Amino acid sequence: MSPASSDDSVEARGEEWDAVAEGLPQQEDQFIQQYLGGRSALITQEKTRRSDHAFKQALSGTAIEACRIVAEIRDEEQRTIWTSELEDSLANGTEGNVHPGMMFTLAKDRMESTRLWKIVRRMPKGALLHAHFDAMVDIDWLIEEMLATTGMHMMSSEPLTSESARERSTVQFTFARSSHDANPSVWTPAYESSSLVPVTKAADGFPDGGRAGFKAWLKGRCSIGPRESLEHHHGLNAVWRKFAGIFRILGTIIYYEPIFRAFVTRMCRQLLDDGVRWMDFRVAFFFPYRRTDCETPEPDCKEAVRVLGEEIEKFKNSEDGKGFWGARMIWTTIRSFSTKDIVASMKQCIAAKKAYPHLIAGFDLVGQEDLGRPLKDLTPELFWFRKRCVEEGLEIPFFFHAGECLGDGDETDENLFDALLLGTRRIGHGFSLYKHPLLIDLVKEKKILVESCPISNEILRLTGSILSHPLPALLARGVPVALCNDDPAILGQDTEGMTHDFWQALQGWQNLGLAGLGALAENSVRWAAFEDQNTKDWLNGIKNASVGGGVRAERLKEWAIEWERFCQWVVDEYGAESGTEDG
Repeated sequence: MSPASSDDSVEARGEEWDAVAEGLPQQEDQFIQQYLGGRSALITQEKTRRSDHAFKQALSGTAIEACRIVAEIRDEEQRTIWTSELEDSLANGTEGNVHPGMMFTLAKDRMESTRLWKIVRRMPKGALLHAHFDAMVDIDWLIEEMLATTGMHMMSSEPLTSESARERSTVQFTFARSSHDANPSVWTPAYESSSLVPVTKAADGFPDGGRAGFKAWLKGRCSIGPRESLEHHHGLNAVWRKFAGIFRILGTIIYYEPIFRAFVTRMCRQLLDDGVRWMDFRVAFFFPYRRTDCETPEPDCKEAVRVLGEEIEKFKNSEDGKGFWGARMIWTTIRSFSTKDIVASMKQCIAAKKAYPHLIAGFDLVGQEDLGRPLKDLTPELFWFRKRCVEEGLEIPFFFHAGECLGDGDETDENLFDALLLGTRRIGHGFSLYKHPLLIDLVKEKKILVESCPISNEILRLTGSILSHPLPALLARGVPVALCNDDPAILGQDTEGMTHDFWQALQGWQNLGLAGLGALAENSVRWAAFEDQNTKDWLNGIKNASVGGGVRAERLKEWAIEWERFCQWVVDEYGAESGTEDG
C-alpha cells in the first residue's frame, strides 16, 4: 500500500469514528442518569443486609466525620505506600516467588509506620474473644524472662551439634533447684539425651553467636517465620506440624510460677495498651504447673487456675490496669486425644469450675481440625460432659472451633453442622461457613457470632491474603463477627494486641471502613462471656444490648463512650490535614 493510500484509510476511519461518536450517549443524558441512579440504589439496598448496617446508620456526626477522614487517609496511603512498585521491591528482596497479596508478612514494618496504623492502634477494640493463652505474649520477652529466672534449665532429645539437629530435636525447659552445671554442653557430642543444662550456660555457649544467637534460634523454634508463612505449596499439614511443636516448647517455659505470673500481667497490660478491655482466652492445661522453687509439678490444674485469676485481679486493681474489665478462660482440650484423656480433661474442667466459677466461661476442643477427631465422633463425650454439668448445677457452654479448614463437605467442614446442633454460642474461625447458605441463616437466627482471625488464617495457609479471605462474604450476608488475633506471639504479630488484624481488615476491604471496624469491636463486647448465663439470658443480653440490664449492657455503654472519644480524637488530630500527606 502506498503512503497516499494509507493516509486515505486513516482519514476514512477517522470520519467513521466521528460519525459513531456523534451518536454515543453522554453521561449527562437522562436515561444514563436513570441507569446510574438505579445502580446506586441497588448497591445501597444490598448494603442494608450487611451485619454492620445498623451500626453505620446510628453514627453520630462526629463519628461520620472521623470515618470520612480515615477513608481519605486509607485511599491516600494505598496510592502512595501500597503500590505495585513496593510489591515488586519486596518480592525482589526474598528468595523465590512471593504469594500475591502477602502483605502482612512482607510489609509488617512499613504497615506499622503509617498514619492508618496510628489511628487503628488508638481505637477502642472492646474484647478479644479468640486467642490461645500460651501464644499471647511476645517471644522475645518470654526468652528474656526465662534467662532472668533462677533455676531454669534446658534439655534436648539429642546433642545439638548441627543446624539440622537444632531444628528437628525436641527441646524443653524446666526448673531445677540444684544447678546441673557439670553436665556436658547441649551443643557438644558428649551431651546425653534429656540431661539438664542451666539455660544461661546453654545460651552463652550457643555455637553461632553466643547468647544473641541462642535467643534468635529459640525464637525461630517458637514462631512461624516469613518463609514458612509464604510457602503455601507445602500445604496446611506442614505448617501445622511446626505450629503444634511450638506449643510443646512454650508450655515448658510458661508454667513455672514466677514466669507464669509475669506472663499473665504482661498479657493484660499489653492488651489494655492496645485498646482491649476484656479477654475470653482459651487454655489447655496440657503442661505440668510448678510452684516457685518447686521441682515437683502440681497434681492437677487448680493451682494454676487460682494463680491466673489472682494475677488478673491484681492487674485490674493496679494503677496500670485502670479501665481493664478482666478476663475469663474457655477451657480446652486437644481434639486428637483419646476418649479417656478428653474425659479426664472434662473432669478437671468441672472441678476447676466448682472451685473458681468466675474464671471458667466455657469449653472447647482445639488442634488442627483436619487431623483431629471431628465433633461428630466426639458427641458421646460432649453429651456426657453436658449431663455432668447439669448434675453439678454448672453453666459451662460450648464455644467451638469449627470450619477452620479448606474442605467442602468433608468431615472437617461438617464440624460447623455439629457446632450448631450442639448449641455453640460462638464459632471459632468459621472459615468455611461462607459455603453453607442454610448454616448462615441459622447462625443469624440463633445469634451465633463468628470469631474471625484473618492473619492466623493467612499464616496457617487457609488464604493467600486478606483480599481473598471469605469474611467479607459473611459480613455482606449479615453474619455477626468479631475480629480476633488467635496466636499473635507465634504468627508474627509479635505483640498480643489486635491492631494488626484490625489494620488488615480496614486496609483490605473497601466496604468495611472505620465504621465497619467499630461494628466489629462493638460485637466483641456484645458477645463476650462476662458472666455465667443460661441460654435464655445469654440471648436476651445479646438482643437487648446496651438497653438491657447487667454487665453486658454497662460495658456496651462504656465502649460507646470510648468510641465517641476516639472519633473526636481522629477529627482533632487529622481533620485539618484530611486528604493531604502526613508531614
